[in-house]
Amino acid sequence: MEEKLSGLVSRLKPALGDALVSAILYGSAAAGDYNEHASDLNVLCVLKQISPHELVQSEPVFRWWREQGNPPPLLLSEEEVRTSSDCFPMEFHDMQERHRVLYGTDVVQGIAVDRSFYRAQVEHELRAKQIRLRQKAAELLSSTDRLLNLMIASVSTFCVLGRHALILSGHQARWKKKEIVAALEEAMIMSLPATNEILAIRAAADRKPKVDAASLFGGYLREIDSLVRFVDRMER
Repeated sequence: MEEKLSGLVSRLKPALGDALVSAILYGSAAAGDYNEHASDLNVLCVLKQISPHELVQSEPVFRWWREQGNPPPLLLSEEEVRTSSDCFPMEFHDMQERHRVLYGTDVVQGIAVDRSFYRAQVEHELRAKQIRLRQKAAELLSSTDRLLNLMIASVSTFCVLGRHALILSGHQARWKKKEIVAALEEAMIMSLPATNEILAIRAAADRKPKVDAASLFGGYLREIDSLVRFVDRMER
């Protein structure tokens, strides 16, 4: 992980020069929940401004970063960081609580996160991801391996959204996925066996366990639906 991050910064600085304000690691890697085989390295790159020129300069670096198996860095201008916290309260909330400055100034810490639309964003993201999960699964139900991979790929996102559901409900925020699920079980007064099983498979070296993928997926969908209903019942 450290070698990849150092490689990114060493490429960003000469490529962008004075336009680069900061590079910040956020997400599971910054929260101490990084899994080399399953987690992404999420990086925010803040520039003084973003024009076609900066995009051209950053393209080789971002291409290299994707080839290392990571999602493209989140690219924002200084002004966008200052003015978009009301649109992305979840993301900025997470960044503020767990981030690591790789280069430049800490532009995240001083942001005033507007929580006016926080609950609405959490519910919107949950419902959108739930719908998308069902759409993808409809094409994969006959393939055990592909259906299992879909669940493994999606469970981290639902854990993040579950963390925000906990915050909204007044419970202590958790960062590690197992702890999030345990806290959700307590808050929702129900067990989440499918989600726990998917997390265990995700963490294991053997990604092809002998499980009934269709049955596991059915339980997973029911648990996600319960999470959606949990957030929907919260005061608006």
